Amino acid sequence: MSDSPRGGWTADAFTGVAEAFEANFAAGAEVGAAVCVYHRGEPVVDLWGGFADEGGADAWRSDTLGVLASPTKALVAVSALRLVDQGLLDLDAPVADHWPEFAAHGKAGITLRMVLSHRSGVVCLDHAPITNEAMRTHLPIAEALAEARPEWEPDTAHGYHGITFGYLVSELLRRRTGLTVGRYFATEIAEPLGLECYIGVPDPDRAHLATMFQSKAEALFAGDDRELAAFLDRSTLTYRAMMGSLELDVAALEPAWEDPSYGGRASARSLARFMAALIGEVDGARLLSPAIVTEMTRMHSKGHCLVTQTPCNWGLGVQLPDHPVFPASAGLTTAFGLSAANGSYIFADPEHDLAFGYMQNAGSPVMGTLDNRPRRLIEAVYRCTGTLR
Repeated sequence: MSDSPRGGWTADAFTGVAEAFEANFAAGAEVGAAVCVYHRGEPVVDLWGGFADEGGADAWRSDTLGVLASPTKALVAVSALRLVDQGLLDLDAPVADHWPEFAAHGKAGITLRMVLSHRSGVVCLDHAPITNEAMRTHLPIAEALAEARPEWEPDTAHGYHGITFGYLVSELLRRRTGLTVGRYFATEIAEPLGLECYIGVPDPDRAHLATMFQSKAEALFAGDDRELAAFLDRSTLTYRAMMGSLELDVAALEPAWEDPSYGGRASARSLARFMAALIGEVDGARLLSPAIVTEMTRMHSKGHCLVTQTPCNWGLGVQLPDHPVFPASAGLTTAFGLSAANGSYIFADPEHDLAFGYMQNAGSPVMGTLDNRPRRLIEAVYRCTGTLR
């Protein structure tokens, strides 16, 4: 890493994480990246390095914001669960209690719990794909969700709500509080904790945004032709729920728009702080009660996912071990969190009092399994705590 800038520090007991971080750059696997770890409510690792841009002129900084991709859903889930904690939402009440239009087409019995555990069946918007204008204004997406039909009998199976998850929760929160999930997260979670973490960046011109590099689907799925075929075949649920539910001009998307399923932006430092505040106090603040965290991390969906056609285990809005992108073999035996298709990663481990945030911009060379970059870092964290040999 001598040819690229770096910064940050580690506590003495966690120098192995710095070695793993440097190894990722030495292997040529990173453009720019950052990792932060909390232990017992305090930061013990805060590292950043490389470049935020393609040309190597803009150094990655401690406050650089990368695109979260799937871990955006953790911000959304915690927002909803905070309202459950406060008695303003009920996990097992129908979503339609607050959003009557949602009851159409066999959705009257769908609950918040089913949505958060990817069991509602409402996974496709191919009847009214999300456009740039719809993302900007939110309401057309809510209307499309109200007109959607479950792809299976709700609560009888699970399938990744890749596109719909954030928008389902956002409209429910808007009906209950008057705020979309991005605005709720900003005022009730990010601001009190001092997080550089957003679902819709309020002032993009003043933020330090990383340029994100996307891997081609063919390369990502190179090891599994069957999964690639499902992803690209327009007749499959995989395609309809993912590619077929979007009609976006990606180059024209604005960071200020809320994309609560994939488009959050955050620094690694803030991700680790956010996760730490789920399992204990951080500077006197805790996001959820222990009882709600216990419910969030209870196994709700296990095994084969009808959308991705791969195994996955879910609590309420978070992944649980043991499956290929959240493997116990990396040390994650008692953790919960979310992996990103672009390679970024977050987890918290209440048993070992750990919280972890990793952000990068190089994209991932794999899909459906844990990228070697976060794996090196995660394994180093657990070796430093003496829980992985």
